[in-house]
Amino acid sequence: MDRVPEPRRSDREVRVATSTGGEYPVRIGSGTLDLLASLIGSLSPAHAYALIADAKVFDLHGERVRAALDAVARPITVHTFPSGEENKNREHWSRLTDELLSTGLGRDGCVIALGGGVAGDLAGFVASTYMRGIPVVQLPTSLVAMVDASVGGKTGVDVPLGKNLVGTFHPPQFVLADTDLCATLPRVERSQGLAEAAKHGAILDAEYFAWIDSHASALLDGDPELTSVLVGRSVELKARVVSEDEKEGGLRQILNFGHTLGHALEALSGFQLPHGSAVALGMILEAKLGERLGITGEGVADRLSRTLRRLELPTALPEDSDVEGLIDLVGRDKKARGGASRYVLLSELGTVDRGEGWSRKLEASDVRDFLSRPS
Repeated sequence: MDRVPEPRRSDREVRVATSTGGEYPVRIGSGTLDLLASLIGSLSPAHAYALIADAKVFDLHGERVRAALDAVARPITVHTFPSGEENKNREHWSRLTDELLSTGLGRDGCVIALGGGVAGDLAGFVASTYMRGIPVVQLPTSLVAMVDASVGGKTGVDVPLGKNLVGTFHPPQFVLADTDLCATLPRVERSQGLAEAAKHGAILDAEYFAWIDSHASALLDGDPELTSVLVGRSVELKARVVSEDEKEGGLRQILNFGHTLGHALEALSGFQLPHGSAVALGMILEAKLGERLGITGEGVADRLSRTLRRLELPTALPEDSDVEGLIDLVGRDKKARGGASRYVLLSELGTVDRGEGWSRKLEASDVRDFLSRPS
């Protein structure tokens, strides 16, 4: 893997290939949101635009985005929804779709998604299903959305039985990741994004993982130069994977490290457990499970735990965790194949085990026994 670049503030562009033979750019850096007016006309021209945003995010950044869209001299409508993972559901998908229909938005329209991962997933799903699909542009405002959710084209909503069980693959026209927006994030939200960045290092680049560990304090403080480096490196790594395997038939499965158990933990909490925290717990548990099975090298889980603790993420399940509830939800996860749950396991930090084609089928009884005694 390439060395982690030295801090710099200049913009950078990463291009992501799609399964249709096209590609889209991800622009990363300080002030890239100011490029919206100049890019949208060439990369996503439309008769009209529908801005779909998290209501809290719109209060912070919405007028700036609307002003940029005004410059393209096209009709613009604004549609908001309450913040929070619990609102990424079919009810808001239906309401937002009906609102777009009531405005007369046609197939020559375009959706602009403004907000964190929830906004990107929900607005992307609206765009992918509206009149059988119209373009979407992603404007991520959270660290977790910049490093992960806005790249790769996954869209969807949560349902009572699990996270993202209803959705589509719908790549954006382009992504603008303005790292200056991270300055408005609470520290806990930066921590959530760092969980996904740490995952990228854990599965693909041990040197990057070590870099995150050594800069944990400054990254949590929101250091602007280091944040730009972090977002750029994570997007590079994810772009390599999804460009090869957009629809998760093979290599892209590795991005699910920590997510089989992590998504179940989120659903079990009624989506009150933040995504990054759930993934952090999932990574540690899945690393410990791999060690117990003799697949993951000894000490990997401890090293993960130390770094995630530095990133102010949880590292241990509560003692009263509902193991049967977790097992039931894992069994319903969209990553299951042939009725069996699949797990991404590490061989070493920075390397995924290739035992059964990037993920392994594990029996529910073995996982139940492990979760009952994870230490």
